[in-house]
Amino acid sequence: MKPRDHLDQPDDTVMDRATERPPRRGGGWLLALGALTLLATGLAYGVQGYYSRNRELAAAAEQARDFIPQVRVAAVRPSDDIVQVSLPATTTAYDVADIFARASGYIETREVDIGDKVKKGQLLAKIAVPELDDQILQAQATLGQLKAALQQAQANLDLAKVTWQRDKPLVDQGWITKQQGTIDVQSQKAQEAAVGVAEANVSAQQDQLRVLDQQQAYQQVVAPFDGVITQRNVDIGSLVQADTTNSTFLFAIMQGDVIRAQVYVPQDQAFGLTPGVKAVLQVPEVPDRTFPGTVTRIADALAPGTRTLLTEIDISNPDGVLTPGTYCTVELQIPRKTPSFSVSADAIIFNADGLQVAVVEDGIAHIRKISVARDLGTEVEVRDGVKQGDLVILNPPVELAEGSKVQISPAAGGTP
Repeated sequence: MKPRDHLDQPDDTVMDRATERPPRRGGGWLLALGALTLLATGLAYGVQGYYSRNRELAAAAEQARDFIPQVRVAAVRPSDDIVQVSLPATTTAYDVADIFARASGYIETREVDIGDKVKKGQLLAKIAVPELDDQILQAQATLGQLKAALQQAQANLDLAKVTWQRDKPLVDQGWITKQQGTIDVQSQKAQEAAVGVAEANVSAQQDQLRVLDQQQAYQQVVAPFDGVITQRNVDIGSLVQADTTNSTFLFAIMQGDVIRAQVYVPQDQAFGLTPGVKAVLQVPEVPDRTFPGTVTRIADALAPGTRTLLTEIDISNPDGVLTPGTYCTVELQIPRKTPSFSVSADAIIFNADGLQVAVVEDGIAHIRKISVARDLGTEVEVRDGVKQGDLVILNPPVELAEGSKVQISPAAGGTP
């Protein structure tokens, strides 16, 4: 029963006993020391991290200062001696002739039509001129009369010569008077003049007959050269006129075995263009074939409005594939007059200073200003700023500056 009484003691007794225990004097000092240790450890760690970061930044800065970037380069090479220029052009016939009537009358026969191929001298049409035939018959009859008059005058002249030859000895011997001798001499001279007049009349009539014969020949309309009939404006029975103002247009003929292409060459290429330059013609509708030709003539003067030079190219067309009036492209192989250099388009730097390239010399990048002659897409032709063999940097970095150190990438295909 006592243990139970002991457990049942009041709470204030227990509190008094707890109060009577002696206090622990070293607990607070240990806590302060632990906190100080933690603080010192944190400060040491922070200082160490600070200096570590500073060392890393310094190392990175030093590495950045000493870093030499690798670049790809391409060698500058001289441009080809021949400039290939492709320009639009139009084909024309080598020869074109509009045939007009030279005799007035009616179309008696028409031998050709549009699209017919003809040979030189071939009959195209015949013009009927009945009154011309009558004029020719009349002129021939008049010519016969004049020839007869000439024969008569020649006979009188012969008689006058015989008379004078017979009377001359008698006049010298005094058997015939000198007056008669004078009459004989003057009669001979008069007959000589009459013969001259008769001969002139015959010649004039012959000339008139030749004119009529030529007019009769104009009744036969013939082809002036080998070609193709491209226009026909008359038919059988059509009335045609032959005069200087209203002559009737009969046919148009074009020569197609040789085709001319007219092309306008820009000023920057025209100064190297001369007759004899090779050319190649292409027609979009005939993609699988090219037509070689040669520059035959140039205008020798630029058009002021367009600054272009009219150029004609002759192209053989024996099979007639090319037709006049066709749109085509002509590739000219023009000799280069001024030297230039080919540079990869990837090397071009364009900024406020204009067009530039970066050239590598002894591991140093040098910025050079250039002037572009032609832009070929993947390449450009430059007139100055570089020379043959220079190594230009491809896709140069934005931060690249004059004097920057660089090293050429081993994989650079342009290195010599």
